Amino acid sequence: MPSTLSLKAMEASHRFLQWITRGRVGWTISNMPVIELTTIGRRSGEPRATMLTSPLKEGDAYVVVASRGGDDRHPAWFLNLRDNPHVEVVIEGRPRVPMLAGVATLEERARLWPIITGRYPNYGGYQEKTKRQIPLVLLEPLH
Repeated sequence: MPSTLSLKAMEASHRFLQWITRGRVGWTISNMPVIELTTIGRRSGEPRATMLTSPLKEGDAYVVVASRGGDDRHPAWFLNLRDNPHVEVVIEGRPRVPMLAGVATLEERARLWPIITGRYPNYGGYQEKTKRQIPLVLLEPLH
């Protein structure tokens, strides 16, 4: 499992790549869109941004996986949006879009998980590393 420090270092290098290329690089990884998700910190009340891959798009909703690399703990961004589902998302460097985050139901997860792990087996490997069921989150634009 990646440490918090290594996760922060990977994100910092990703943001640096986007900054140095003026946003021309870094919006896809392994053919997955990279999004910037901004949540409100559940304890601080402050905006918290993180870069995530979205392995699947379901209609207008982007699906993200709260894997934290197979760690037994949920990622902080997931805990934040679970407490406050009003989020903002940046896609391909475009302006922020207000969205509503919803944790996939058991039925939705049962349908979506095999699609995601079929395309990106690493997510299945993350699930094997942890006892918790890795949540899927659907980010839907507010209309």
